[in-house]
Amino acid sequence: MQTSPESSGSKRSVSFKLRSRLMGFVAAALFVALFARLYALQVLTAPVYRAEAAANQVREVAVPAPRGLILDRNQQVMVGNQVVKTLALSSREAYLHPSVVKRVAALVGLTPAQVNSELVNSQYNIYQPTPIKYDISTSQAIYFQEHQSQYPGVSVELTTQRTYPMGDTAAQVLGYVGQVSAAQLKTLAKQGYQAGDQIGEAGVEATYQNYLRGRSGVEKLQVNAAGNVVGVLGETKPVPGGNLQLTIDATLQKKAEAILAQQIYHLAHSPNSFVINASRLAGSIVVENPNNGSIYAMASFPTYNPAEWVPYITTSNYAALTSPSSNQPLVNRAIQGEYTPGSTFKLATASAALKDGLITPSTIIHDPGYFKVPNCTVGKCSFHNSGYESLGNINIVTAIADSDDVFFYTLGYNFYMNQNQFGPTPIQNMASAYGFGRPTGIALPGEASGIVDSLTERQYLHKLYPSAFPYDTWYAGDNIEMAFGQGMTLITPLQLANAYATFANGGTRYVPRIADGVVNDQGKLIKYFAPKVVTHVTVPPVDRAAMIQGFEGAIQYGTGGQTFAGFPLSQFPLAGKTGTASVAGEAPDSLFVAWGPVNNPKYVISAVVTGGGFGAVGAAPMVRALFTYLMSHPIKPAVFGIPHLSAGSTGVKTSLIVTPKPPKVLAKKTTKGAKGSTTTTSPSKAG
Repeated sequence: MQTSPESSGSKRSVSFKLRSRLMGFVAAALFVALFARLYALQVLTAPVYRAEAAANQVREVAVPAPRGLILDRNQQVMVGNQVVKTLALSSREAYLHPSVVKRVAALVGLTPAQVNSELVNSQYNIYQPTPIKYDISTSQAIYFQEHQSQYPGVSVELTTQRTYPMGDTAAQVLGYVGQVSAAQLKTLAKQGYQAGDQIGEAGVEATYQNYLRGRSGVEKLQVNAAGNVVGVLGETKPVPGGNLQLTIDATLQKKAEAILAQQIYHLAHSPNSFVINASRLAGSIVVENPNNGSIYAMASFPTYNPAEWVPYITTSNYAALTSPSSNQPLVNRAIQGEYTPGSTFKLATASAALKDGLITPSTIIHDPGYFKVPNCTVGKCSFHNSGYESLGNINIVTAIADSDDVFFYTLGYNFYMNQNQFGPTPIQNMASAYGFGRPTGIALPGEASGIVDSLTERQYLHKLYPSAFPYDTWYAGDNIEMAFGQGMTLITPLQLANAYATFANGGTRYVPRIADGVVNDQGKLIKYFAPKVVTHVTVPPVDRAAMIQGFEGAIQYGTGGQTFAGFPLSQFPLAGKTGTASVAGEAPDSLFVAWGPVNNPKYVISAVVTGGGFGAVGAAPMVRALFTYLMSHPIKPAVFGIPHLSAGSTGVKTSLIVTPKPPKVLAKKTTKGAKGSTTTTSPSKAG
């Protein structure tokens, strides 16, 4: 059947109307969506986009805070800051104007390669000029400012550098700073550190970094569409770091270092010296307050000048400081040098024997000049005094005063043979109580722990290094050697001072203190580092009195009597102990420790000289010289206050500093730890 023309037209009309309506709805929906989007962009999210637009025009640049000063206990500046003129170059401008690199290099005495290396290695923001040359002259600064058009991207800025107004005084204690590394930033970024920040790399600069660093400021720079800086929108000023006040007395520190250097020179050049190898000579002195653990002086020889790290240490200088011929001046021998203690260790053996009841103050032991291990047929069976002398019948007082080895051989043997009664480690337990064989806890990085010889220690070392330590056994001879301070026992000079400080004050062992507190520029105390007690060592009063009598005798008439002849002991009574530690193929290491006044102790002084010979000859004269000095120059109580600034700019802190580049090390850092001696098992009278 055919469809009429009228019917077909009607259908087309209906279809057209439907399509028109549909298109109208679609157009209306599109207009609604468009208006909704415009409303969202222009009204609802306008603040967000305004902020983003502003951010595209603003760059934030960190302004490092001036580092805090380091002061001695009398507010004398030991580490300060100085403001220097620094030439800086924008890496972005150097890229846009390559010729400026050559012109800058020629004017400041560098090569273009040196300038480019600074720019390439820079971790600075591209809008933050990279320091190229530190401490330029005033005439150079004026020239750059007057010819700015020839040096696009170049600026002359004020930066700070560390200064050391006392030279190399307390170098190992103070340490040095460097530029934070990329590896360090991985963990420190969350604490607010940024590329280019200064960070302590050694000494108290490292330990108290968080107090010394301050808080960085922020400078907001306005840039145009091309990325050029067109103005400064504002800034948040940096907050300077706190001033760290040490327990160190700088004058005493200088005196101790001078005495140490002079004694080592004397030992190296004296025709009567026992020194075998002068190149091995090195040493340390520690002066401690036994009543709270404060360290008044900590000397280490050889030493160095920390100014070598300003603005950075060169590869050649670092190589010189770390070469074998330099004898490791970067090592703080007071806490990192480990030495066989010799007879200074008899403090622990005597305390254990008296406290545990192995002997009493009246116990008599016969000294024929040697000790023979009963029923011994294998190994070392006989031990003798260093001079083969015989003291006959003696008690603990004479044994300490004259540093008699046979007496202590006997104690070591009797402890070994009576383990059922006294246990396997009575001497080691007492040594541990005095702090031997473990870090003291002083707030300095890299402290060595030392070793107290024992079966457990030997088994541990044999397991780790079987070829170097082939034996994991412990016999009577081992206990004998350990009892008089030989064998594998190693101590640090700080441990030695702290152990005798513990005995001198009646038994309280403190954590040695190197810092009193942190103060601001107005001298207000903002952080105090209180003394900390580790433990108490109990020795019965009668036993302790006998030991003190022996230690006094060591200085009055015993092994140290000749060294202290003429010292005013009635005015300033002293007690102490000599130590002479055998070293295979070398002169013995020399040790001495003393405290005074005896019944009201104010100072404990320990001294060690590697390869210095007998304790009374190598170390004791230095201790006497320091006590003589302290009698007329007593240490004053620490008082917090405003730093005492000397001539120059050693204490400058300023908020006008812009983009300083801290010192950086161009070579491997300090080797940590140093063995002070090689141990041996041969007997020695530590006199």
